Amino acid sequence: MKNSRRDFIKKAGLGSAAITLGGTAFGLDAKSYSRVMGANSRIRIAHVGVNSRGDELAKNFVKQKNAEIIYICDVDERAIAKTIATVTSAGQPAPKGEKDFRITLKDKTLDAVVIATPDHWHAPATILACQAGKHVYCEKPLSHNPNEGELAVQAARKYNRIVQLGTQRRSSPSDIEGIQELKNGIIGRVYFGRAWYNRARTSIGFGKEAPVPAWLDYDLWQGPAPRRVYKDNVIHYNWHWFWHWGTGEALNNGTHEMDVVRWGLGADFPIRVSSLGGRYAFKDDWETPDTQIITFDFPNNTSAVWQGISCNGKYEVGSLFYGEKGSMEIKEDGYTILDLEGKIVKDVKKEDLMVGVPTIVTSSPIKDELHVANFLESIRDNKLPSADVEIGHKSTLLVQLGNISYRVGRTLNIDPKNGHILGDSEALRLWSRDYEKGWEPVV
Repeated sequence: MKNSRRDFIKKAGLGSAAITLGGTAFGLDAKSYSRVMGANSRIRIAHVGVNSRGDELAKNFVKQKNAEIIYICDVDERAIAKTIATVTSAGQPAPKGEKDFRITLKDKTLDAVVIATPDHWHAPATILACQAGKHVYCEKPLSHNPNEGELAVQAARKYNRIVQLGTQRRSSPSDIEGIQELKNGIIGRVYFGRAWYNRARTSIGFGKEAPVPAWLDYDLWQGPAPRRVYKDNVIHYNWHWFWHWGTGEALNNGTHEMDVVRWGLGADFPIRVSSLGGRYAFKDDWETPDTQIITFDFPNNTSAVWQGISCNGKYEVGSLFYGEKGSMEIKEDGYTILDLEGKIVKDVKKEDLMVGVPTIVTSSPIKDELHVANFLESIRDNKLPSADVEIGHKSTLLVQLGNISYRVGRTLNIDPKNGHILGDSEALRLWSRDYEKGWEPVV
């Protein structure tokens, strides 16, 4: 059974990523292993935005034998020092610290950029990197608004760059096997998907205008966004809940789960999107909904729903598919198949799929390690990664449309050929955004 699962992973397209980590785990001979891991394939990387998620990503990249982090970039000088220490503590040479990542793009020896900045920087930074000839690993969401997502896809294609979105479950063995089981018809025709994310976040209070901290370049932090006065309850994490910089829980975590749902349903763009919710838990500066339901109808006779509960209950995340013969639940630790009466007929843990695959020891989940490996291999082999920019745009757009529906207060009709909003001028005004003069992204 374990050997058949290893064969499955290879056939599903993950085998190459696992090879990068595990060498001979899937029967790769020593000569081939030397080829993919040799010093001649070394990829030189700049990490941009390392206060939190970016530092975790650095822990994965620095362990890759075919990668070298040569720049650490952040508008917070404290974060630069922290992640340089992350790299050196792993026994690697100290990378150079740069406040403005655009300086690093002039380095012709730089191959790739890892972007883990606030959302409003994701697409503009991706576009700049592609224009400079660099490959990109960008954390989700791909963009702050739909127009930026389309521009990011255009940039990747125009400049022939590999762009991997940080939807790591595209490289997770259990997710890959589970989705393949769906496509093989294990629960019959799949017609509905449900995804959820629950967490108990606390109030952010009411921010006060304050002097910009000495360690922060606030002007550069704002970057493409029109300038606003500094307040003491926004940086570093609470920007997620302000429309000006963030995209709410729907894109912060819904992007991950709706990517899995869209994948399992075999759907691209929807035909209808509707959202309800609000800021119910607290009265404070938080603008995006803390409680939200988004529904989607797709042209392939399927539908889906996402539920986000930001401020109530224990941490829980997952996806559930319904088919003619039963259902499948996919979570971070594996997947479970049930019959029509709810009886478990198959239960697979992700550990069962990792037997014989050596992994990098970090605090991050295994799917992070494999996703990083897939990105690096895609650069070497000049092939599309498991979460290519176009896949990332479609999944990001789903929840962006949900937010637009929430903000205008009605159902949106969507062109299933490209995901564009039909016949709603108010909603279309949210398709893009205003930019600080001189910062407009252009491909």
